[in-house]
Amino acid sequence: MEVLRKGTEVVLEKKRHGEVEYLSFPALEATGIVGHLFSTRIGGVSRGIFSSMNLSCTRGDAAEAVEENFRRIADALGREVSDFVCSDQTHTTHVRQVTAEDRGKGIVRPKDYREVDGLITNEPGLVLSTFYADCVPVFLIDTKNRAIGLAHSGWRGTVGRMGARTLEAMEEAYGTRAEDVTAAIGPSICGDCYEVGEDVAEAFRTEFSEEALDDILLGKGGGRYQLDLWRANCHVLREAGVSVSRISVTDICTCCNPEYLFSHRASGGKRGNLGAFLYLRKS
Repeated sequence: MEVLRKGTEVVLEKKRHGEVEYLSFPALEATGIVGHLFSTRIGGVSRGIFSSMNLSCTRGDAAEAVEENFRRIADALGREVSDFVCSDQTHTTHVRQVTAEDRGKGIVRPKDYREVDGLITNEPGLVLSTFYADCVPVFLIDTKNRAIGLAHSGWRGTVGRMGARTLEAMEEAYGTRAEDVTAAIGPSICGDCYEVGEDVAEAFRTEFSEEALDDILLGKGGGRYQLDLWRANCHVLREAGVSVSRISVTDICTCCNPEYLFSHRASGGKRGNLGAFLYLRKS
């Protein structure tokens, strides 16, 4: 098993289940109460620009290939496809509390909700499912109250403090306190690859402190900037009360690794989707 390190810390592990290769955060596994994974392009049956583990039917891939890919992901998680509950991502900060009544929505049953970029639950066995091709997955585990959250945070979601909004939803629903949360910021585009314009930079200037901006936004001249969404989301979680010692931050970029991970920017939009999956184990 290969490990991905930041200094001496193991941040992510590469794991395999059959043909499926996926990424896992040791810190999340160490809580003992969840199963999770972040998919790679390895181990599916899709072809061409979707090769091979594409988890989206909305970009032109064959439905039967996507269905088989989901089945393989479910097997790697030790769950059934009917356990999954999917987001409906439109770059909002809307969070949905899901229950057993939502089981299978987005895969084996139609979704009866729209514009949901975050999911939370305290029901064991439900697999929270969100999707990516450069944006940031945020995993949240409340070890005290046995509740979980999974959020999709692109630049709009990050400006809107999606991680904090998800924590607030967990507090309202389950009594979650940020100091009891173990968090992870998953594979996505890195600051060196993510160039943005003045409009995006101004949105971050409006929302973030000067101290935070020094850490996340680097001016290049000509109204262009490099934006570090990893550090930005880390700031969001820290300011919401999550201890920095309990936040794992990815060290693998989707855009730097387009043969291994789908990247919208690297592919010019000709790509499939990756998936982040998180479920609560039975006590």
